[in-house]
Amino acid sequence: MKKLINDPGDVVRESLAGFAAAHSDILKVCFDPVYVVRADAPVTGKVGIISGGGSGHEPLHGGFVGQGMLDAACPGQVFTSPSPDQMEAATSAVDGGAGVLHIVKNYTGDVMNFEMAAELCEASGTQVEAVIINDDVAVQDSLYTAGRRGTGTTVMAEKICGAAAARGYDLSRVAALGQKVNDKGRSMGMALSSCTVPAAGKPTFELGEGEIEMGVGIHGEPGRERMPLQPVRALAAYMAETILSDLPFRGGDRVIAMVSGLGGTPPLELYIVYGELELILRARQIEVSRRLVGNYITSLDMAGCSISLVQADDELLSLWDDPVHTPALRWGT
Repeated sequence: MKKLINDPGDVVRESLAGFAAAHSDILKVCFDPVYVVRADAPVTGKVGIISGGGSGHEPLHGGFVGQGMLDAACPGQVFTSPSPDQMEAATSAVDGGAGVLHIVKNYTGDVMNFEMAAELCEASGTQVEAVIINDDVAVQDSLYTAGRRGTGTTVMAEKICGAAAARGYDLSRVAALGQKVNDKGRSMGMALSSCTVPAAGKPTFELGEGEIEMGVGIHGEPGRERMPLQPVRALAAYMAETILSDLPFRGGDRVIAMVSGLGGTPPLELYIVYGELELILRARQIEVSRRLVGNYITSLDMAGCSISLVQADDELLSLWDDPVHTPALRWGT
């Protein structure tokens, strides 16, 4: 294992310290318990938006804390759910009197701990609602989940809900928008290699020479099948066709599209994937109204990518276009 670390046990804390130093104009990091919060929190009269999960998926979630997106994020240890006390503290820190929305990826530990935190916060007088993201079409049930996993659509939900909250929408309306994004969003990923968790010091799984894992999870969970490496045209078609047939998406639809690297794939290759994706969508007469290409939801140093598509109407596109200023996503400001 070759990594730019000091001690494997200190990776998350030291990374967060550097993150806070780099972005002190936008956010701050609290360490007892650990959470990332926007520098001006709480914003009086605004719905607070919180998400979180295990570290190792950067920039998700801390990289999306700031104006027009998340008010706070709760990072657990690498691939480990944050604890209820982190979520309770973060919820309290962003409660501006209009309630707080929890955006939760569908992993058993995340869901359970956010539910516990919500109960504690509501007992203290904070109104809390939750949206569960379960957009991964690759498998039903997995090592970490009951039901479908939560993956790339989380980024879209955080942006759109964050914009709605910034506009002054009430909690029920913001939550309904988050649910709408989840209902209209689908994702799938594939891996060319495993990732290496610092504390483990070895790859999470092994792939043979010339093999890929199609439908891999963001923690290295098994996917649909292990198959031979093929030209990206075929791999993009496999993922796109699986996503498009699931909702299903139809000719005339407008979509927000995201191609996210998993941490170990360069932009050079991600743009090839996106180019193939757009050709597939054009052939289906599906319009890409907005797009993201880059590293947005990763899996440490895993080579590979994921594709996410969200059916978008005028309301979702308008909210998507609203200003955002976070470490990882910025426009309109």
